[in-house]
Amino acid sequence: MDFINPIAIVVAAVSAMVVGFVWYNPKVFGTAWMAAAGMTDEQIKGGNMLKIFGLALLFAFMLASTMSSIVVHQMGVYSLAQGDLGMLPSYDAFLDDYGDAFRTFKHGVFHGVLAGIFIALPILGTNALFERKSAKYIFINVGYWIVTLGIMGGIICGWK
Repeated sequence: MDFINPIAIVVAAVSAMVVGFVWYNPKVFGTAWMAAAGMTDEQIKGGNMLKIFGLALLFAFMLASTMSSIVVHQMGVYSLAQGDLGMLPSYDAFLDDYGDAFRTFKHGVFHGVLAGIFIALPILGTNALFERKSAKYIFINVGYWIVTLGIMGGIICGWK
């Protein structure tokens, strides 16, 4: 699996935190999100920030690790080659021919954005509907994940 750079996974995970700091800043969507979520300044300040940001970074790392299977097409070939036959010479030949195919930042962003729309939106949207949250709440949170997954996908796919 030498076509996935572990540093890219770490940078992609950290990028989720950076996007979050910008996205949920009061001058961007933070104030609107707080209102839509029914949160107050006291509730925000009363949280255990070390625990919140530590777990958020852990979850971002888990997500970045999974994004490689979505944005790097060669991962499918790798998973197929793990069968009873092991790695055959055809695997190396395939990677020689197609190892860098579709390995661009732009392509990773494309698949990351699709993941945001077709994975994050249905999950967060369903939860928000049952929580009786507004469309504004859904779009702010899903917008964050579409942008974040796009950036994560770009980093993971483009970094060789």
